[in-house]
Amino acid sequence: MRVKNSLINISAGLGNQVIITLLSFFSRTVFIYSLGIEYLGLNGLLTNVLGMLTLVEAGFGASIMYSLYKPVADNDQKKISALMNLYKRVYLVIAFVVLALGLLLLPFLSFIIKDINIENVTLIYLIFLLNTVLPYLYVHNSSFLNVCQKNYIVTGFYTVSAIISTLLKILILHYTQNYLLFLGIESVITFVTSVSLALVVNRMYPFLKSKSSQRIDKDTSDHIIKNVKAIILQNIGVFLIFGTDNIIISSFVSVAAVGLYSNYHMLIEIFRTFTYQIFNNLYHSVGNLVANERKEKVYQIFKVTMFLNFWLYSFFSIIMFILIEPFISLWIGSEYLLGTGVLIVLIILFYERGMRNSITTVKTTAGIFHEDRFAPLIQACINLFFSILLVKHLGLIGVFIGTLISTVLVPFWTTPYLVYRRFFKISIWKYYKSYTFFTLIAIAAFFLTYTLSSFIKADTFLMLALKGIVCFIVPNALYIILFRKSEEYIYLSNILKGLFYKLSRKIKGNVKNSQISQRLDV
Repeated sequence: MRVKNSLINISAGLGNQVIITLLSFFSRTVFIYSLGIEYLGLNGLLTNVLGMLTLVEAGFGASIMYSLYKPVADNDQKKISALMNLYKRVYLVIAFVVLALGLLLLPFLSFIIKDINIENVTLIYLIFLLNTVLPYLYVHNSSFLNVCQKNYIVTGFYTVSAIISTLLKILILHYTQNYLLFLGIESVITFVTSVSLALVVNRMYPFLKSKSSQRIDKDTSDHIIKNVKAIILQNIGVFLIFGTDNIIISSFVSVAAVGLYSNYHMLIEIFRTFTYQIFNNLYHSVGNLVANERKEKVYQIFKVTMFLNFWLYSFFSIIMFILIEPFISLWIGSEYLLGTGVLIVLIILFYERGMRNSITTVKTTAGIFHEDRFAPLIQACINLFFSILLVKHLGLIGVFIGTLISTVLVPFWTTPYLVYRRFFKISIWKYYKSYTFFTLIAIAAFFLTYTLSSFIKADTFLMLALKGIVCFIVPNALYIILFRKSEEYIYLSNILKGLFYKLSRKIKGNVKNSQISQRLDV
């Protein structure tokens, strides 16, 4: 059942991502040509600034979701109801706190946003703030569906929402070039989607509507409080690591540079989100696995997910390094390029962060929050020090080198250590042995693919597509040849074979029923 739910959720997620990706390219193109690079930079900068406010939430959601895995697995409706009522109350308070803090930031906008020729910046900020606050009022509904491994329902709602929102925003940009209206439509669509999803959840799980008289037991509440404290520290660190790039670029380079980087960021996030559709849906399956199975079983599945992690992130890293620059040149022009050096560092960051997905999933679903609560803060201090130091001497690339240095010095070591020594209770060097082996294979695949694809000059979209076909075939063919006899490959291929077998039987059954129906009609 866990595998079936994961496959359904992954299929829904990938389908959603294909649709959103196509729409986002069209929307970004219209945005750039309608409003220009400054608006694009402002969009990215305000997203980062308001990202600071989400630190108010840090810890509550993840901790309560972790506490839900066991009662959901046991179908303990009273405890589920008690936890969900707590979840709802906490997020209502968080919404008001985020709103208040957002309003307090207003006087400081001029210190963050400099040298920009855009009107109504304050009003734009307030709409961004509203779009940040609204989801908190209903987030507990989608989170509960995720814990129940029904992510596909959430995905379906947000796919429809994104399609409607993006199409309306494209029309607004094309016909009015009104940025305020562009932002306002997102507020309306977000509210309608959240309310609709809440109604569906209440219909599916009517017991959630009742106010539970059961109090959360002391062990559970103490564990939640302990985890919340740890996750708050972690999330503050995570924001200072990943959420301050645009602020540093805006302060030390320019808002326009934020706009240029945002194109690279968007393309990289598209690939990252594709992989997240797989691993985020596996996340809740692993949580269910941790709650019900022995550690040996969890370790076996972890090795499979790490192998899948390597395959996807190395494959996407190769594609991005070879195709991003020619794609941007053809899409919006070579003047929007940042340079190969910046791209190399961004791809290394993408690969390293992605390769930690499987180990981080086990860490989070096993409830390991407290032990490394200070690690992200230490990483954040290292990141800010080196990013600010290097941006003064190297420019834009210095910001990302600073992030890379902090990543290699802290989470690259701490996360595997905690999972292997505290949870699996086996030697950590098994992890680094696998990691090194996979990375060497990835480097070999890159050089082979880069060499073969270099014979194709991507000066048109057709030639870019041909180059892309080479990038698709070469690394995947190499991986199949090298890993076809490994346990992890066989495990994944058996799942896919079983899925295709069931799908083919269903198609044949539908065809047969259709033929019988036609005969009866005759």
